[in-house]
Amino acid sequence: MCGIVAIVLRDAALDVERLEAGVAALDHRGPDGRGVWLSEDRRVGLGHARLSIIDLAGGRQPIASEDGRRQIVVNGEFYDYERLQQRLEQNGHQLATRSDSEVALHLYEDHGVACLRYLRGEFAWALWDEERRELVAVRDRFGIKPLYYAERPEGLYLASEAKALFAMGVPARWDHAAFYASCHRPLADDRTLFAGVRQLPPGHLLRFRDGRTVVERYWDWYDRNGDGTLDDASGEAVAATVAEQLGEAVRLRLRADVPVAVYLSGGIDSSVVLGLASRHAAAPLDAFTISFSDPRFDEAEHFDETAIARETAEFCGARFHPVPVSSSALAENFAAAVRQSETLHWNPHGVAKFLLSRAVRQAGIKVVLTGEGADELLLGYSWFQLDHLQPITAALTPAGLSRTMKLILGLSMADEVPETQAIETLTVGLRQRLGYVPWSMVIEAWFANHLRSLMAADFRADHASVDSYADLLDGVPRPEVLARVEPPRRSAYLWAKSAFPNYILNVLADRMEMANSIEGRVPFLDHTLVEAVEQAPLATLFAGTTGKQLLRTAFADLLTDTVRRRRKLPFVTPPARSEGGDPFSEMVRDELRGTTLESLPFFDPQAVRRYLDDSTLPQTPSKWAYGQSRILTQIASACVLQRTFGLTASGGIE
Repeated sequence: MCGIVAIVLRDAALDVERLEAGVAALDHRGPDGRGVWLSEDRRVGLGHARLSIIDLAGGRQPIASEDGRRQIVVNGEFYDYERLQQRLEQNGHQLATRSDSEVALHLYEDHGVACLRYLRGEFAWALWDEERRELVAVRDRFGIKPLYYAERPEGLYLASEAKALFAMGVPARWDHAAFYASCHRPLADDRTLFAGVRQLPPGHLLRFRDGRTVVERYWDWYDRNGDGTLDDASGEAVAATVAEQLGEAVRLRLRADVPVAVYLSGGIDSSVVLGLASRHAAAPLDAFTISFSDPRFDEAEHFDETAIARETAEFCGARFHPVPVSSSALAENFAAAVRQSETLHWNPHGVAKFLLSRAVRQAGIKVVLTGEGADELLLGYSWFQLDHLQPITAALTPAGLSRTMKLILGLSMADEVPETQAIETLTVGLRQRLGYVPWSMVIEAWFANHLRSLMAADFRADHASVDSYADLLDGVPRPEVLARVEPPRRSAYLWAKSAFPNYILNVLADRMEMANSIEGRVPFLDHTLVEAVEQAPLATLFAGTTGKQLLRTAFADLLTDTVRRRRKLPFVTPPARSEGGDPFSEMVRDELRGTTLESLPFFDPQAVRRYLDDSTLPQTPSKWAYGQSRILTQIASACVLQRTFGLTASGGIE
């Protein structure tokens, strides 16, 4: 993986120092080399920060076409690229490198943007076509790799991270409407917290020509009519399809000119990935696991998966590396993790992934396979399972709602009843348009109700007429999907348009990995696998009582009995012990009592501090520990963003 930047100016000549500043801001994404290219008229520039994985000696970017009329910069990996190289050479292309990145350039020459159907992997790239005087930028199907852009009066700026846009001169300002929305639910996949800064949505391409930007979709979830091959399939038949295609996805992702390791938890997803990778690898793999063994954590035995992961590693013949994560380390690295992600954090689990990636890099490893995407593909989250039970769960009493929310979060909580009336009021637009409220949004509305009580009066008043939940539906590019798929897939589609690319694949994946120059590869997000599973009968995905029965059936020989029988638990850091003295809690407390909160335009500082005193981090067992911790962590991360990027106020419209 790497970092890329591009600038296309309408009239003025481009200052190369501006381009180089953007590349320098992405040094963590590509510490192995930098390159820039300027067009002859100096109105177009491309930049690249390289993390060398394939073709270590060559592979420098930007890469030019044979005639020099096209230039490309690529962040990511294209799998099965060697077969594509052979085809390109048979068609007369002369390859300048042996890297996978170059295949995109020549496929574009042959097929235009239709070349995307041949590309398999996680990627973002920008290509300047001199013949058409057009910039073409692309983001992979799922949003594994980030890509941001800003349209300015003078032209278009594009980069792998927003901080590179800021370094190239794009103003760093809050988008008030986006921040308000983020207090209610995850942002839509084209949004950021920054005014004038957009994300290219997953599965989309951008064209900039004659001063005009056009964004087009080339792939989407549930975008195929299907040939009926899986419609009537049994669970065993679907499991066989998953076994074949996931095995191939893992095999392809082991290709690298550097060592490859695996992130291993106590769950089934990463255990399957390690098992398959070990089957294909020529030598024992390294498996790295987060270890929550700090005595300041409460119920550490419930959250720490070290023993289970160790058993799996031994079962697969892998070398096991536990990575201790303490409360002190979470506190010390919180600001760095927030800076890298450029978004609000719900829990210090992102910091834990940051520390895990740092340990992997310190071990001399650049590439890891991860288990992200399995819950989206196989509808494994508990909220999708509850949506499958519609309309039964729609009739829950307040006490039943309380118990269900605790089940979703997978944590031990008091028998407090959530604010059912407030949740219903906030989500009425969703219910009217979908016929039900996805359980993920029920949870979001609970948090939103608390955050709203802490907002500054003028900020809340400015957005009094906004329905953030209905607005999410308005931003869905294909509303017909919501009408024709079942409730859990409908909910998963909304999740894929918001939380999945903007939080899961950011805070828990790419940004924490690339912060330490680690390339994460995600076998469950192989698009051929996804397209097959989308056609599976819903009943096969919800068979059994432990979730993801397809994996348990397809890979029974790769799993220990412990993992096979274990239910899914959310990946969150353990709460602090009630007796106090917890460094992370103290860091949050200090942040919210500091001066930055006073300059943050969204919250009432006195209300936040009263809430802080009432909720008294560390939490006592009688509190909704995770819920209150999440609210305070979100506000603390907003303070970090304000201070880090010197964000100024703006009234940007979402």
